[in-house]
Amino acid sequence: MRLGSCPEVQPVDKLNAPGHAGAACCSCRDRPLQSAAARPGQDPMTSAQQISIRRPQVCVLGSAEPGSSAYELAGEAGALLARLGITLVSGCGSPATRVAAVRAIAAGGMVLSIVPPDEMPPPDWPATVVVPCGMGDARNLLMALAGDACLVIGGRAGTISEVCLAWLHKRPLLPLVGFGGWSDGLLANPPDERKNSPILPWSNVAELETQLHSLGLIAIRPCVSAAPKLGDATRA
Repeated sequence: MRLGSCPEVQPVDKLNAPGHAGAACCSCRDRPLQSAAARPGQDPMTSAQQISIRRPQVCVLGSAEPGSSAYELAGEAGALLARLGITLVSGCGSPATRVAAVRAIAAGGMVLSIVPPDEMPPPDWPATVVVPCGMGDARNLLMALAGDACLVIGGRAGTISEVCLAWLHKRPLLPLVGFGGWSDGLLANPPDERKNSPILPWSNVAELETQLHSLGLIAIRPCVSAAPKLGDATRA
């Protein structure tokens, strides 16, 4: 058997096709990731050539009311991250961050939830891994640091705090635009003048996927191709 490479990702419509496994790369979805997430200034192709045990991680920050377009897009974003093999990091404390986690789990993804109290949440908490930090609002720093990039949806004062911390620590920001809330103006009004990290807006999941790809965050999985048929060696 020879070692081959699977395509970088499957198109979203193909991932949604009946019978598809729903992961970033069909039959080899449980193998270790081949790509490490690229940092700002790092060539994504260089990153993709490195073997990485961990999955890329993206924090979901913000707030949006149930039933709003921003809320629905938060859920679609969570499902997309799961299909692309990206671990979603969410506090699950607002409707938007919670629905993103719920949809990610439903799509077979991994969700890390960092919660402010020092106690474990109930068993139905929408996360595969939970970290009760016992730090209250100081947890915002952990949220800012726990992702290779931060998705920003709407948002209020708590979101502003997390985004400013992410900016200070050079995490790329992916604000949802066109649907109101604080994230709408983030590109025109960054936290300060330092240009610490890229601000990459999106208004639908196709644009979000493109932005994730530009950051080198889409997983590439190695796979072993099928063994050659018996007659292949004779014809070679």
